[in-house]
Amino acid sequence: MELKIHEITGEYAISSDAGQRIYEQIQPALLDGGKVELDFSDVKVFVSAFFNLAIGQLLKDISGDDLNQLLTLSNLNPSGAELLKTIIANAKQYYSDAERKKAVDTAIGEYAVSFEG
Repeated sequence: MELKIHEITGEYAISSDAGQRIYEQIQPALLDGGKVELDFSDVKVFVSAFFNLAIGQLLKDISGDDLNQLLTLSNLNPSGAELLKTIIANAKQYYSDAERKKAVDTAIGEYAVSFEG
Protein backbone atom coordinates (compact mmCIF):
# COMPACT_ATOMS: atom_id res chain seq x y z
CA MET A 1 0.00 0.00 0.00
CA GLU A 2 1.29 3.46 -0.90
CA LEU A 3 -0.20 6.66 0.45
CA LYS A 4 0.72 10.05 -0.98
CA ILE A 5 0.59 12.39 1.99
CA HIS A 6 0.41 15.55 -0.14
CA GLU A 7 -3.00 14.43 -1.43
CA ILE A 8 -4.29 14.57 2.15
CA THR A 9 -2.35 17.49 3.64
CA GLY A 10 -1.10 19.64 0.80
CA GLU A 11 2.28 21.27 1.47
CA TYR A 12 1.61 21.59 5.19
CA ALA A 13 1.27 18.49 7.37
CA ILE A 14 0.03 20.41 10.37
CA SER A 15 -3.46 19.11 11.04
CA SER A 16 -4.13 16.54 13.74
CA ASP A 17 -7.27 15.58 11.77
CA ALA A 18 -5.13 14.73 8.73
CA GLY A 19 -2.80 12.72 10.94
CA GLN A 20 -5.72 10.76 12.34
CA ARG A 21 -7.06 10.07 8.81
CA ILE A 22 -3.67 8.68 7.79
CA TYR A 23 -3.50 6.51 10.91
CA GLU A 24 -6.97 5.11 10.21
CA GLN A 25 -5.98 4.25 6.64
CA ILE A 26 -2.68 2.53 7.42
CA GLN A 27 -3.19 0.94 10.84
CA PRO A 28 -5.35 -2.01 9.64
CA ALA A 29 -2.88 -2.89 6.88
CA LEU A 30 0.05 -2.76 9.30
CA LEU A 31 -1.78 -4.90 11.87
CA ASP A 32 -2.33 -7.49 9.13
CA GLY A 33 1.42 -7.51 8.44
CA GLY A 34 1.12 -5.53 5.22
CA LYS A 35 3.81 -3.16 4.09
CA VAL A 36 2.91 0.51 3.83
CA GLU A 37 4.81 3.33 2.15
CA LEU A 38 4.11 6.93 3.07
CA ASP A 39 5.30 9.23 0.29
CA PHE A 40 5.98 12.75 1.54
CA SER A 41 6.76 14.27 -1.88
CA ASP A 42 5.94 17.99 -2.01
CA VAL A 43 5.14 18.20 1.72
CA LYS A 44 7.29 20.98 3.15
CA VAL A 45 6.14 21.73 6.71
CA PHE A 46 5.37 19.36 9.58
CA VAL A 47 4.17 19.76 13.15
CA SER A 48 4.24 17.29 15.99
CA ALA A 49 0.42 17.01 16.24
CA PHE A 50 0.34 15.58 12.73
CA PHE A 51 3.09 13.02 13.34
CA ASN A 52 1.78 12.07 16.79
CA LEU A 53 -1.52 10.98 15.29
CA ALA A 54 -0.34 9.68 11.91
CA ILE A 55 2.61 7.61 13.13
CA GLY A 56 3.26 7.98 16.86
CA GLN A 57 0.05 6.29 17.95
CA LEU A 58 0.86 3.26 15.78
CA LEU A 59 3.24 2.25 18.57
CA LYS A 60 0.31 1.47 20.87
CA ASP A 61 -0.61 -1.39 18.50
CA ILE A 62 2.66 -2.36 16.79
CA SER A 63 6.15 -2.90 18.18
CA GLY A 64 8.89 -0.55 17.07
CA ASP A 65 10.72 -3.41 15.33
CA ASP A 66 7.62 -4.46 13.40
CA LEU A 67 6.88 -0.87 12.46
CA ASN A 68 10.43 -0.44 11.15
CA GLN A 69 9.97 -3.51 8.93
CA LEU A 70 6.48 -2.68 7.67
CA LEU A 71 6.43 1.11 7.31
CA THR A 72 8.55 2.90 4.71
CA LEU A 73 8.81 6.66 4.50
CA SER A 74 9.91 8.21 1.23
CA ASN A 75 10.76 11.76 0.24
CA LEU A 76 10.60 13.05 3.82
CA ASN A 77 12.61 16.28 4.09
CA PRO A 78 15.32 16.62 6.77
CA SER A 79 13.23 18.77 9.14
CA GLY A 80 10.33 16.31 8.93
CA ALA A 81 12.69 13.38 9.53
CA GLU A 82 14.20 15.04 12.59
CA LEU A 83 10.79 15.85 14.07
CA LEU A 84 9.52 12.33 13.38
CA LYS A 85 12.56 10.85 15.11
CA THR A 86 11.63 12.77 18.27
CA ILE A 87 7.95 11.80 17.98
CA ILE A 88 8.80 8.10 17.67
CA ALA A 89 11.18 8.20 20.65
CA ASN A 90 8.52 9.90 22.77
CA ALA A 91 5.79 7.50 21.63
CA LYS A 92 7.93 4.48 22.44
CA GLN A 93 8.42 5.79 25.99
CA TYR A 94 4.78 6.75 26.37
CA TYR A 95 3.33 3.42 25.25
CA SER A 96 5.92 1.24 26.99
CA ASP A 97 5.77 2.82 30.45
CA ALA A 98 2.34 2.60 32.13
CA GLU A 99 3.30 5.00 34.93
CA ARG A 100 4.57 7.62 32.48
CA LYS A 101 1.42 7.21 30.35
CA LYS A 102 -0.81 7.69 33.39
CA ALA A 103 1.13 10.79 34.50
CA VAL A 104 0.99 12.35 31.04
CA ASP A 105 -2.71 11.56 30.63
CA THR A 106 -3.45 13.09 34.04
CA ALA A 107 -1.46 16.23 33.28
CA ILE A 108 -3.18 16.67 29.92
CA GLY A 109 -6.58 16.16 31.51
CA GLU A 110 -5.89 18.76 34.19
CA TYR A 111 -4.59 21.21 31.58
CA ALA A 112 -7.71 20.75 29.44
CA VAL A 113 -10.01 21.31 32.43
CA SER A 114 -8.29 24.62 33.14
CA PHE A 115 -9.50 25.90 29.75
CA GLU A 116 -13.08 24.82 30.29
CA GLY A 117 -13.61 27.52 32.79
